[in-house]
Amino acid sequence: MRLAVFRTDRETRLGVVDGDHLVDITGLVDAPPSGPAGPLHALLGSGADPHRLTAGALAGRPRVPLAGVRFAPPLPRPGKIVAAPVNYRDHQAEMAAPLTVADLGLFLKAPSSVLGHGGAVALPYTDVRTDQEAELAVVIGREARHVPAERALDHVAGYTCLLDITVRSTEDRSTRKSFDTFTPLGPWLTTPEEVGDPGTLALRCWVGGTLRQSASTADLIFGVPQLIAYASSVMTLWPGDIVATGTPAGVGPIRHGERIAVQIDRVGRLEVSVTGDRARPYAARPGRAGAPGPPPSAGRTEAVRA
Repeated sequence: MRLAVFRTDRETRLGVVDGDHLVDITGLVDAPPSGPAGPLHALLGSGADPHRLTAGALAGRPRVPLAGVRFAPPLPRPGKIVAAPVNYRDHQAEMAAPLTVADLGLFLKAPSSVLGHGGAVALPYTDVRTDQEAELAVVIGREARHVPAERALDHVAGYTCLLDITVRSTEDRSTRKSFDTFTPLGPWLTTPEEVGDPGTLALRCWVGGTLRQSASTADLIFGVPQLIAYASSVMTLWPGDIVATGTPAGVGPIRHGERIAVQIDRVGRLEVSVTGDRARPYAARPGRAGAPGPPPSAGRTEAVRA
């Protein structure tokens, strides 16, 4: 099952993808009013099972052609976004990083950085490189605390595509990766029975029509079960939380006017554009007004800052 959150002129609603249409199931699920976190988050938090919906229940429901859907992020305001740095060996080599997720641990991205399918990533600076990082995202469906790896997948509600947009500057990861629009997510959540083994998924990313990243989740250093086990040993994972699994080699700069596409087999395809319309010089950021510009390395590749 593929569950999508979409916008109408009046509200945000929940649908099931059925071929080339989206079936509106907002009124069929036992979930409280959605609020700003969105109807899917409400559904996951309520513990309701969307699989109980039968083909008969969907019959006669409003249907919208996918081509005309205005997608919202599946989780427009997740409780938290837990991310894995340097979790592919080829990316470790690409970045000349001496450490991996096993040494670095996890980091958090701001929930306010989430962007939906079809949205626009806003570049913050005119003179500092900003990169794309394509990733498989895991959405938690059941509370997880000190979960062993062998039971971790029981806590997964589904999977979606994610872009971890990253400024190559000197700040901490959570700052460089948390600008508004820096976590494109979607276009929908695909439930585990359609995805199967999350360790056998082909991931590809195109920027401006050029293939930049091509890998398999089989190459993850910490696979999905290990990531959930590790994260849940540190912090309680709640329904609607997102675990970003890391990016493979092929990260690179994105520029105004380009389009980015991420496709993950059996999960979906996420597409966004890039705009620099409101970008400003790095030295003009708050707290640096009137100060000298960024160090010379800030505008080039930061080899060790993944």
